[in-house]
Amino acid sequence: MDSIRIVGAREHNLKDVSLTIPKNQITVFTGVSGSGKSSIVFDTIAVEAQRQLNSTYSWFIRNQMPKYERPHVDVIENLTTPVIVDQKPIGGNARSTVGTITDIYGMIRALFAREGGRHVSAYSFNAPQGMCTTCDGLGRTVRADVSLMLDLSKSLDEGAILLPGYKVGGTEWQMYGKHPALGPSLRLSDYSQEQMETLLHGSGVKIELTMKNGTFSVEYEGLVDRFTRRGVTRDLSAHSEKTREQVQRFLTEGICPDCGGDRLNPEALATKIDGRSIADWTRMQVTDLIEVLGPVEGAAAAGAREALQRVADIGLGYLSLDRATTSLSGGEGQRLKMVRHLSSALTGLTYIFDEPSVGLHPRDVGRLNNLLKALRDKGNTVLVVEHDPDVIAIADHIVDVGPRAGVHGGSIVYTGSLDGLRSADTLTGRGLRRSTEVKQAVRQATGWLPLSDASLHNLKKVSVDLPTGVLTAITGVAGSGKSSLISGEFMTAYPSSIFVDQSAIAASSRSTPATFLDLMDPIRKLFAKANGVAPGLFSFNSTGACEECQGRGVIITEVAYMDPVTTHCESCEGRRFKESVLAHTLRGKSIADVLELPADEAVSFFTEPALLSKLRSLIDVGLDYLTLGQPLSSLSGGERQRLKLALQLHRTGSVYVLDEPTTGLHMSDVDTLLALLDRLVDAGNTVIVIEHNLDVIQHADWIVDLGPEGGKNGGEIVFTGTPAELLASTGSLTGEHLRTYRA
Repeated sequence: MDSIRIVGAREHNLKDVSLTIPKNQITVFTGVSGSGKSSIVFDTIAVEAQRQLNSTYSWFIRNQMPKYERPHVDVIENLTTPVIVDQKPIGGNARSTVGTITDIYGMIRALFAREGGRHVSAYSFNAPQGMCTTCDGLGRTVRADVSLMLDLSKSLDEGAILLPGYKVGGTEWQMYGKHPALGPSLRLSDYSQEQMETLLHGSGVKIELTMKNGTFSVEYEGLVDRFTRRGVTRDLSAHSEKTREQVQRFLTEGICPDCGGDRLNPEALATKIDGRSIADWTRMQVTDLIEVLGPVEGAAAAGAREALQRVADIGLGYLSLDRATTSLSGGEGQRLKMVRHLSSALTGLTYIFDEPSVGLHPRDVGRLNNLLKALRDKGNTVLVVEHDPDVIAIADHIVDVGPRAGVHGGSIVYTGSLDGLRSADTLTGRGLRRSTEVKQAVRQATGWLPLSDASLHNLKKVSVDLPTGVLTAITGVAGSGKSSLISGEFMTAYPSSIFVDQSAIAASSRSTPATFLDLMDPIRKLFAKANGVAPGLFSFNSTGACEECQGRGVIITEVAYMDPVTTHCESCEGRRFKESVLAHTLRGKSIADVLELPADEAVSFFTEPALLSKLRSLIDVGLDYLTLGQPLSSLSGGERQRLKLALQLHRTGSVYVLDEPTTGLHMSDVDTLLALLDRLVDAGNTVIVIEHNLDVIQHADWIVDLGPEGGKNGGEIVFTGTPAELLASTGSLTGEHLRTYRA
């Protein structure tokens, strides 16, 4: 009972994996991208643990919960209750903030309720008693923009009303053109203040409208009031897309004019502690709020201080409690989820983490490790999928998966201690042993891209010149201003730059690498030409799809009170196409055979130059193991980013901006990425990467380091220069860790 036992795991590319994982220890799963780490940890252990936990609830409750299908595994024994902390965005709606998801805002509300002698809900922007009535607690309003609705240089007769449907002489136009106080031939710029108020917000007058079938009187309604009532206060999603687009052209979103973005009503904001309202508290960054709470007495204050300190300890002290959760990165969201679990009194759980070091500067990885060890020391089992050597170093037990990716992976190549892994003949072992050097011979800039007085978010009027024709790394701790400078200010100043991030790819559930790279149409045409049939026959979204499963390859059986059961379609054997379609071949392979080819095999199968160039781009970005037909929904954030990069590789003379391209990359894959970046630069491009990975940083030609810390203590240029100069500089946390890395 002191270990989790797995026998015969076959999810995805796993090859009958059997494994024993010690409980109450930190086990780190390593291996190249696509080797099968997540298939073991998330798709087998986490799914089965969650499925068995859910089975303990009543049928009524189970019917309200997500359904989990039993993973493909012979035996899993000795599981405990799972807590899954992944990189999926926290999401939430416009009301979700750092304060609400960490429950710290509730503690702060209790403090102000005690001070003000009011009920705690009076300080909630989600409760009618506390919210600002103008913006309903959102802090922002969407309003009609008069400057967009009217052309003041014209009269009503000349078409001064720019809204659609207000054609001169038309029914809507008559409401204003026939108003006795509004001269239709008078330019709006010559209106008196009273006339303009009447046009926009007037009421109390009957207007005679002329229609085809007669005339009738209606109550006058000001233009803005009428537009707001009909277009803004209603749910825009209820309108057609065309109507939404028309309405949104005349709207402006901005800070609520009544609460100033504070979300609360005047009564709630009137309560103050040491001269500060609850909104003032939530605007402060976490580290400052900890100081403010210092002298405040009571259990609620102590609880809030402790919770805030956990946020600071994990490297998120630069956040504020009013920060919207929708604006957080995947790494920030994952670390906030960790903070919530650290306050739990439950023990004997299995915590499962997906690359928790993502987005962390080397300085903050140590803080992360302390939290992982704290979870273990409370009596929990901690499973971590990771590539970072510093996280691997704290493991009590290591499972290395490989030997390579995709069909070449799916096996356990090592289990044991860190010392044993360092001497093992695996890609991870070799990566831990390798020795690299700081680049000495750097490329020279061919020009400069200047940025002046950048002030977005925490940037303090930063002015910097970024070199062209070289590889530049933008570095600094989390919250120092890297993304604000590059994703924000730089992309605004140079919008023609190619920006490749890790956001989701807008695609359907049937999208694949072949469809994303526009390979499917030429492939279908090749099959059609070779067999003398229509191209549509070779699409699983069209006439060639298996009728039994509608081209999905699987049949999902759902009964309200049971877990779903997914089975391979017996009619097509999971291959999506009709049998008659699979009888047509190209060079001995059916269309299903081709979609099952990984990119590194597809380049040997196809001879057509147009197809080969796109397939080679997959290999160039380290996705040689992806099959042409793999669903895009199954890709990680790093894989999505590299797939998007593959689509852009043909450009020359361009500026590429990449946001943490090493996310999800094994140490051996980083070398592949660096070779690709070098090729892009050598082809005449400019490449700018936002990065924490020290191998990438020491390989750059130029470095711009921001800091010195995060939040209000960041937003400045700490260093610009070459890697060798950074190594010798003082005052840079990045330089300090680079020196340690080289020691």
